[in-house]
Amino acid sequence: MGRPHAVWALPAVLFFTFFAVVPMVLAFYLSFTKWDGLGDPQPVGLANWQKLLDDPRLTQSLWITVLLTVASWVFQTVVALLLGVWAAGHQRNRAVLSAVFFVPLLLSSTAVALLFYALLDPNFGIIQKDTLGSTSGAFLAIVFVGGWQFIPFHTLIYQGGARQIPQVLYQAAAIDGAGRYRQFFSITLPQLRHTITTSTVLIVVGSLTYFETVLILTKGGPGTDTAILPYLMYEAGFKTYDFGYASAIASFLVLAATGLSLVLVRMTGFGTMRSTREGM
Repeated sequence: MGRPHAVWALPAVLFFTFFAVVPMVLAFYLSFTKWDGLGDPQPVGLANWQKLLDDPRLTQSLWITVLLTVASWVFQTVVALLLGVWAAGHQRNRAVLSAVFFVPLLLSSTAVALLFYALLDPNFGIIQKDTLGSTSGAFLAIVFVGGWQFIPFHTLIYQGGARQIPQVLYQAAAIDGAGRYRQFFSITLPQLRHTITTSTVLIVVGSLTYFETVLILTKGGPGTDTAILPYLMYEAGFKTYDFGYASAIASFLVLAATGLSLVLVRMTGFGTMRSTREGM
C-alpha cells in the first residue's frame, strides 16, 4: 500500500484553519485597535500592548497563573501517572474501575464547576466552611476541580504509554531481584519520559487558558486573589467592552503558551524521538 493521499488531511486542516488559525489572526489584529463590539475597529497602534504592560494587575495575574499552572501540573501528573500505570495492568476489576475513573472527562467544565460550587457552598454544601472565601481555599479549590475533571484524560495518555513498554524489561528486572518500586523508578518512569512531556505540554496550555472554573467558582476572588489572565481578558471584553485590550491579553496568552510548549519540547528532547513506540 502507498502512503495516504494528502487530501485525507484536508478536513482536519480546514477545521483547524477556521476554528483556530483565523480566530487567532483576528484577535491579533484587534489587539492593535480600539473596538467596543459595535462599529468598525479603530487602529491605535501599540496602545493596547502598552496598556497591558502598564496594567498593575498584570504582575499579580501572571503570578497567580504561574502558581496555578505549577500546582495543576504537580497534582495532575502525580495522580494521572499512578492511575495510568495501574490501569495498564491486568488487575481484577481494572476495566470497570477505569471506566468509572473516566466519567469526569465526559462532563463539561461548566457543569463540573457548578457541581463543586454547590458542594462548597458554606450554607448548603458538604463542607460547612467558607472555602471559597479564603485565598488559599479558593486557589486549592480551583486546582482540585480542574484536576478532578482532567486527570482521567491524562490517565488515558499514561495508560497508553505504559502499555507500550516492553514486558521483557520487567522480566529481566525481576530476574535481577528488582522489586515493584525499583521497577517503577528505573523502568517505568524513564520509559514514559516522552509521554510525560506530552502530558505536561497539555497541562501547561490548559492551565494558561483556565476560565470557566475560575468564573463560576470564585469570579476572580476573594478580591483579585484568583484573577488569572484569562479572567482579566473576560473582564476587559465583556465588562468594559474593550475588545482591543482583551485581544491583546488573548494574544499574549497564545504567545506565552506557544513559547512554553516549545521550550518544554526542546529541553526534554521530545523533538528528537523517532520511534513509534514509547521508549524504543
